[in-house]
Amino acid sequence: MTATLIDGKAVAARLKQHLYEQTANLKEAHGLVPGLATVLVGADPASEVYVRNKNKMAQSLGFTSRSHHLSADAREAEVQDVVRALNTDPSIHGILVQMPLPPQIREAAVLDTLDPAKDVDALTAANAGLLLSGRARLVSCTPMGVMLLLKEYVGDIAGQEALVIGRSLLFGKPAAQLLLAANATVTMAHSKSRNLPELCRRADILVAAIGRPQFVQGDWVKPGGVVIDVGINRVQGTDGTSRLVGDVAFSAAAERARAITPVPGGVGAMTIVCLMRNTLIAAMLAAGLDTTLI
Repeated sequence: MTATLIDGKAVAARLKQHLYEQTANLKEAHGLVPGLATVLVGADPASEVYVRNKNKMAQSLGFTSRSHHLSADAREAEVQDVVRALNTDPSIHGILVQMPLPPQIREAAVLDTLDPAKDVDALTAANAGLLLSGRARLVSCTPMGVMLLLKEYVGDIAGQEALVIGRSLLFGKPAAQLLLAANATVTMAHSKSRNLPELCRRADILVAAIGRPQFVQGDWVKPGGVVIDVGINRVQGTDGTSRLVGDVAFSAAAERARAITPVPGGVGAMTIVCLMRNTLIAAMLAAGLDTTLI
């Protein structure tokens, strides 16, 4: 069996076009322009690239985009003051605080300052609770991207067994909740789980998000299963060059799976566009508009 490649770039491109059209309609019909603000503390190169890409995409969709860059030695109270000011700014509908933060700043303290209605990364306790209760409007971006890919390539997953490897607040836990909401039978595995290969072999949908390069072996994959690889790991080749790989041994897994996400070009392509989707939703909710078609 040779797996179908789940093309995250293609799905993301279609979603981006849809968001562009909806944003233009929103501006024409209601004079409303979605606004995204990013808050970056320090000069981590990867974080700077992520923030730059997010602001660039926001602008390409017709959003207002604003970036706040604080020094690496900024105090926690300074970051909270920036977030509070954005909370009360009516032109800003989405606020993204780029993680990780420097060690002197508690992530929880900053997130507790953030207005849940503008929490487009869906990391606040309030939005996590709404997801648990089935009432979420803003959902963590990468898990939502996974669900959109499953909808596109698998369709109805009701009754299927899904395994999520990883229990992070950013991905594992919200992904499990979304899979449950889609009526899958969900198991969560982690570093303390026993008999992980056997758990994997039962899964109709195997979602790997543990940050360990090529950890999930090909013979762990159920024949005909779907593999969603959320990992992005940079590894060195024998020739001294580096490349990106996922958490799954791709070639071997692709021989057994029905469909599989590549790395890069799979789940990662969906994350930023889903952040834009959340920003558009937040703007419409703030204006009391129906978000059903977003």
